[in-house]
Amino acid sequence: MPSRSIILAIACALTVTACAPDDREARRRAAGPTPSVAALSRVASAAAGARLFTRCSACHSVGRGAPDFGGPNLFGVMGSEVAQNSQRFAYTAALQKVGGRWTPERMDAWLADPQRFAPGTAMGFAGLADPLDRADVIAYLQTKR
Repeated sequence: MPSRSIILAIACALTVTACAPDDREARRRAAGPTPSVAALSRVASAAAGARLFTRCSACHSVGRGAPDFGGPNLFGVMGSEVAQNSQRFAYTAALQKVGGRWTPERMDAWLADPQRFAPGTAMGFAGLADPLDRADVIAYLQTKR
C-alpha cells in the first residue's frame, strides 16, 4: 500500500490538473521563452479569450448590431480603423489621434496598457499584464467578424 504522503501528492496533482481551465502552461511553453505577439497568436485560444472577455463585457458588447455600453461594441474590431469601429460611439480625441488599424500587435499594446497606448483615453482599465491572456482575448475578438 502506498504511503500517506504519496497518496496526498497524487491527490494534489489530480486536483491541480482538474482545476486547470485549459492548457495554458503547455501553450506558454510552445510559444517560447520570450514570445512575440505572433508566437503567442499561434498558441492563443479563442475559448480562453471568451472566458476572459467576460471582464470586458461590463462595458463592451461583441455581437453583430449589439448596442454600445460604456465602451463601443467590439464586433469586427480586428482589422478596423482605430476609433472607427462603432459609428454610434463617441471615441476620445486621444484614441482618434492614434490612427491606423487594429492589428494583433496594436491590440496587444492597447490591452497591455490603454493609457500608454493612447495617453488621455477615457478607458478606465488598467490592462492585462499576462501576454497570453492578451493573445487569447485577441483570438476571441478575431472570431467576431
